[in-house]
Amino acid sequence: MPEKRIERRLAAILAADIAGYSRMMGADEAGTLGLLRELRANVLDPAVSYHHGRLVKVMGDGALVEFASVVDAVNCAVAIQESLSAFNVERAGKPPITVRIGVNLGDVIIEGKDIFGDGVNVAARLQQIAEPGQVVLSATAYEHSASKVKTPFADGGERTLKNIAKPVRIWRWPDMAGENQGTDTRVVALPDKPSIAVLPFDNMSGDREQEYFADGVVEAITAALSRIRSFFVIARNSAFTYKGKAKNVREIGRELGVAYLLEGSFQRAGDRVRITVQLIETASGAHLWAERYDGTIEDIFDLQDRITEQVAGAMQPSIRLAEVERARRKPPQELGAYDYTMRALHHVWMLEKYEAAKALDLLEKALEIDPEYPLALAMAAWCWAQRAVYNWTNDIPAAKAKALELAERAANLSHDDPLILAILGAVHTFGRNFGTARVLLERAIQLDPNAAWALSRLGWLEVYADRPQSARPYFERSIRLSPMDPMNFNNYVGIASAWQVEGEDNLAAEYFLRALVERPSAYWIHRNLAPALFAVGREEEAKKSLETLRWAYPEISIAKFREAMVFSPAAIDRIAGWLRKLGIPEE
Repeated sequence: MPEKRIERRLAAILAADIAGYSRMMGADEAGTLGLLRELRANVLDPAVSYHHGRLVKVMGDGALVEFASVVDAVNCAVAIQESLSAFNVERAGKPPITVRIGVNLGDVIIEGKDIFGDGVNVAARLQQIAEPGQVVLSATAYEHSASKVKTPFADGGERTLKNIAKPVRIWRWPDMAGENQGTDTRVVALPDKPSIAVLPFDNMSGDREQEYFADGVVEAITAALSRIRSFFVIARNSAFTYKGKAKNVREIGRELGVAYLLEGSFQRAGDRVRITVQLIETASGAHLWAERYDGTIEDIFDLQDRITEQVAGAMQPSIRLAEVERARRKPPQELGAYDYTMRALHHVWMLEKYEAAKALDLLEKALEIDPEYPLALAMAAWCWAQRAVYNWTNDIPAAKAKALELAERAANLSHDDPLILAILGAVHTFGRNFGTARVLLERAIQLDPNAAWALSRLGWLEVYADRPQSARPYFERSIRLSPMDPMNFNNYVGIASAWQVEGEDNLAAEYFLRALVERPSAYWIHRNLAPALFAVGREEEAKKSLETLRWAYPEISIAKFREAMVFSPAAIDRIAGWLRKLGIPEE
């Protein structure tokens, strides 16, 4: 009888184990087992699935995973370490969990669902020599993946591995045996949301007694940022461990696991106080935004409140733009639901027809990966709402219904996120559900008093409800909170619309024109600008505006204008009357 043929194949093998497992089991067996289940559900299984691996077996404190691609294996190993760092951050105050990982590319023997052989043995030995938090590759794994992964691995030289005949050259990440040997090096992964730490401000006054004020500003800003649900904010106690220490921003970013740092300085001269703050991206060291605040010692607490308010408001759009850029720099194979959503944000907030279409394409990719990702659902809802209110579709009721469905799904999944609540509130305004919209928008501002966009949407609610005098303060406050926000053009449209509803067409036209200076491609503004100009006798300007309107909306009609507009019937009738005189057809 012929001997049974041994089945072999070439595979990439990832071997991982938990450092200090025996000690953890001895201290709390039940708790450790529960933690392992949580670790697998939140870290290991998602990473293996995303990188197309096959979990061969879990062995108490370890796991063995097989990959058809060594690139997938290496990316998965790094993803596990980075996700584990974020996992530890969420367990703040509890002992951190650390994992050692080895990756090898080699021949394996297949026996049922299990695998054996030198390819597996080398991966297991590499895992054993890895430091906690480290990934170690064999030379074969490194050679076949180095040009295809973005993670830099350091040459660890040749190592003799237990029960392996020949020495194996190894490559490691991070390089814990390099320049940082002997130091307490911590590398914490970035969470899937904008992450920031507010560092202690430098006291430039030469008077140590003044530090209480600078520390108070830092604490107030940290508390304000912590209310923004879309931010991951390092606690004050962790950030204050850097007080008086000379460390560069990249080191701090790696140790705290944050993409951004807010640092500042405090200076007092007589009765005058000056505070300077700047927002820095930790990976590049780039300064994204800076501001200076001056006041007197008499109004010290008012100054502190003003700084807190304006810093929190101004940082949101600055970080939003930076997160978009970070997602754009990622290679396509690395993109997850968060990255696709970040890439979409720029297009979402342009408030332009083709930009919104690009955004929806990206958001659909995000939702293919994670169908219950609240931010992607909310952004998609806002894109559908734009289609309705800006006359970008022939079926406005269907677009409104789709927007409401997506926004409600997002809010059900994340019922205390200010941005998601604000989007749902905005969508309800387009359905004229003003009472519901007000509750949602006011709740968003209660959760985040510095939410400039939510304030702007409250301004629009007042315009739609025929309360133009109440609307303008909301738009003005939104601009003051976030003076550099690219969305401010829409606040100027809101102010203009308030004046138009009030019958002050000349003032309305000036604000519409100001909005177009900032965003010339927002052609929907001409639906309101042309009639405002015509109403005050500026006929030549009105005709030019009308030309642009007809070019952008060749099928524009009074009926379509009425269907999209949310103003009061009286305001719509008056504006429609001027459009009719300009030659816009009824149907």
